[in-house]
Amino acid sequence: MSVRYLTSSARVGGVAICAVLGLLTVVALQPVSAIEVKLSAEEAQKALESGRAPMEKANTPEDVRKVLQQASLVTRVGADPEKDPCGASAILRTKRYRLEAFGRQEAAESKKRKMDVRMPEEFIKKVVDMPNMEIEVQLCGDDEYFAEGAVIELQQGSKRIKPIDIGKSERGRKNEGAGPIYRSRFTALFAYETFDPTAASVFAVNLQDGTEARIIADFSKVR
Repeated sequence: MSVRYLTSSARVGGVAICAVLGLLTVVALQPVSAIEVKLSAEEAQKALESGRAPMEKANTPEDVRKVLQQASLVTRVGADPEKDPCGASAILRTKRYRLEAFGRQEAAESKKRKMDVRMPEEFIKKVVDMPNMEIEVQLCGDDEYFAEGAVIELQQGSKRIKPIDIGKSERGRKNEGAGPIYRSRFTALFAYETFDPTAASVFAVNLQDGTEARIIADFSKVR
């Protein structure tokens, strides 16, 4: 027996879609490839399955933690937070990222309800058709509002690509350990049609105090 998710209205990547309650915004381990702008229905289902499988095998809270910890590194570019907690980094929320995250949610809900839970087909299609990639930038500074007014651009060779939208930065949270005092995050949307999804790239983040953070991003290693 299977059951479809109860959904609520939301906007993801600039497109109004139905968001599954309790979305885990994490990704599953993927082989080296490139950001996939076009996904077939079959590829979308495979993405869901690849997110679902490791979560189905996770039987303890520690197992779940390890799955999510491993998954969180796959579309992150820039500093590795495990090695450099305050290094500038960004998570690329690609189409596959979204689908794999829901695959893990399917597995979690299936265990909870003791029946197969699957995402509605119409939601899968909306994810596949999303025109924009959302990124979440994380960086550190010495003031809790240091990230306010941050601007970002994507650099690919001589090409400078502006985002179609930049979200409001969150208030800085105290940073544990050495380095700057606060950590903050903000999101930005980049239209797939404006950049090369296979190219080595740099996200340049400029702050109000005149400093710049550069996040190297090899898109050929992200799906």
